[in-house]
Amino acid sequence: MGKYSNITIEKIEDVKIAIVVSRFNEDITNALLDGALNEFDAFGIGRDQIDLYYVPGSLELAVVARECASNEVDAVVCLGAVVRGDTPHFEYVSNTSALSIAGVANATGVPCIFGVLTVDNESQARERIGGAQGHKGMEAAQSAIETISTLREVRNTKKKQKVSTTGFTG
Repeated sequence: MGKYSNITIEKIEDVKIAIVVSRFNEDITNALLDGALNEFDAFGIGRDQIDLYYVPGSLELAVVARECASNEVDAVVCLGAVVRGDTPHFEYVSNTSALSIAGVANATGVPCIFGVLTVDNESQARERIGGAQGHKGMEAAQSAIETISTLREVRNTKKKQKVSTTGFTG
């Protein structure tokens, strides 16, 4: 994902973000969190505008994201790391967490950003927290910022459309 360009958010001081972080694979998820926080800082979203919550693993991200989404945040960033092992557990956790987080976004209308690494090994994870594959924590924050901007644009456009007494828009 490339860096956002020409994105502005009106009343940026009113933006409210929730970040939910899995404690499992904590070295990796802490690095994801650092990247996300640094990206929000760079865009002008202060730490006082961000609520931070921790959960045991990636399967628990969605339930906390749903509660956050019901508390008037502009976006929820879900951060986790699922590393493949010798059993099918990887597929269950990866698939279920992805679908559950997407389900929260669809059910609430609040962007829930999937910042969960699903990798074959720890080396691949490290490549995605500042290595050759970029920084997925930063990219998750960028996705949140761009989606907030787009949603505000859509919502402002809807407000501008007036319905006349005849029922026609104009």
